[in-house]
Amino acid sequence: MAILSFCFCCSQLPSNPKLHNLHLSPQTHQATSQVSLKSAESSRNGFISLSESISRASFLALLSASLFFASDPALAFKGGGPYGAGVTMGQDLTGKDFSGKTLIKQDFKTSILRQANFKGAKLLGASFFDADLTGADLSDADLRGADFSLANVTKVNLSNANLEGALTTGNTSFKGSVIQGADFTDVPLREDQREYLCKFADGVNTVTGNATRETLLCE
Repeated sequence: MAILSFCFCCSQLPSNPKLHNLHLSPQTHQATSQVSLKSAESSRNGFISLSESISRASFLALLSASLFFASDPALAFKGGGPYGAGVTMGQDLTGKDFSGKTLIKQDFKTSILRQANFKGAKLLGASFFDADLTGADLSDADLRGADFSLANVTKVNLSNANLEGALTTGNTSFKGSVIQGADFTDVPLREDQREYLCKFADGVNTVTGNATRETLLCE
């Protein structure tokens, strides 16, 4: 009987709404969603800000590098390639001034070098393969072992240049060029080119002491 009375009393106890109402109200759902959206928006803004900072830093680095190379013309011709430290292959370098520079084994392959100034430059082993040197100044230049294969060397000033051992295979043309005092020792010229140059060959190279006509094997 006591047990039944206890159970009856327990059944009359008021229920606890905190235990029975386990579902969140609509207001709670809305508040939770707003917090999630704000968190996502904050993360997105942070990512965009980081991306903008990286882009800005990359731009500044590129600008600094450009200004650095522009400040020193000599550095503007430095860079990769098997012929030395220069990005001069396949470029339009019309009228550029390379006078007096040391450009040993420089790669000017297929470049446009019209009216370029190479006066007194050291160009040992440089490659002018298939390059356009029309009207360029190569006077007093050291061109030993340079490659002029397929190059256009018309109207070029080669006075007192040393071309010992240079390559001139293919359709290399020296038409209209000034060759007074130029040294063509061991240059494998086509017979028609050799005969053409011999028509006006003159002078003695001041560095090697060789007469131009003798180096061309003129009769």
